[in-house]
Amino acid sequence: MDAITSVWLLRKFLGGWDKANVRFVPSGERLLPLPKGQGFDYAIEKKGDDEYIHVDTGMGPLDHHQTSDDSVCGASLTFDFVKRGLVENDPSINPEKLEALQRLVKYVTDIDHFKEVFRADPLADYQDFSVTNILDGLKLEKPNRDEFYVDFISDCLDALLHDFENRIWAEREIDKNGIEFKTRWGKGLGLETINDSVVKLAQLKGYMVVVRRDPRKGYVRIKARPDDPGKKGVDLTLAYEKLRKIDPGATWFLHISKKMLLNGTTHNPKMKPTKLSLNAIIDVLTTI
Repeated sequence: MDAITSVWLLRKFLGGWDKANVRFVPSGERLLPLPKGQGFDYAIEKKGDDEYIHVDTGMGPLDHHQTSDDSVCGASLTFDFVKRGLVENDPSINPEKLEALQRLVKYVTDIDHFKEVFRADPLADYQDFSVTNILDGLKLEKPNRDEFYVDFISDCLDALLHDFENRIWAEREIDKNGIEFKTRWGKGLGLETINDSVVKLAQLKGYMVVVRRDPRKGYVRIKARPDDPGKKGVDLTLAYEKLRKIDPGATWFLHISKKMLLNGTTHNPKMKPTKLSLNAIIDVLTTI
């Protein structure tokens, strides 16, 4: 995972390296012989017209096996290397992207030093639904397919980067624009944003009811936390009935679980968005 992430960082963020070929060497070895008396304080090596970068091996600046520091890995060294170029070439680079990359690389660093043993509930099956465990499974299902692993995991890292960026955006939306309110079940949160990730994130933060209104389409999503075992939780039936009464022209859908109340969707253009404001919907949830 460390080596593939390093390759992905170089191909994606180092100018001119997006189509770089990947070659594989045994652990601790090099593709190029080490010239006599030559040390390595640079990452890019040259031989004729070709340029090479060794990552996670090769005894160069992107090989972390010369240090016992468990906060460093090949990917973290590679990120530091490409980050300098990113910032120098584009000082206005999206700060969410840089933070997303830092979080992604931190995960890879922890995995490379086996720190998953310190996770809460490390033996739970859901821990196996990670890109790292998928890579382990691929090595069993498709042995000795190094090029395939690089391409597949690189696609996963592309997707994860987008997900991290979206989460960071959602975190900032909640902190800056979230409207807290009280309900009979506990605290709620309302937001007017195009970022749908705020709903799931707010639930993870402990909000019992979350309302998101899309400012472009006017569509509304109201979601409640699942019930705790043995406890009766949120039931949005009364909210559904009241909203239909005060806004009969809108299309409202109550999920059978009574935990999800929807108005409008891009998947059904016939559905009519509500004319109610976010504050008006929050008033309904606070008074039922």
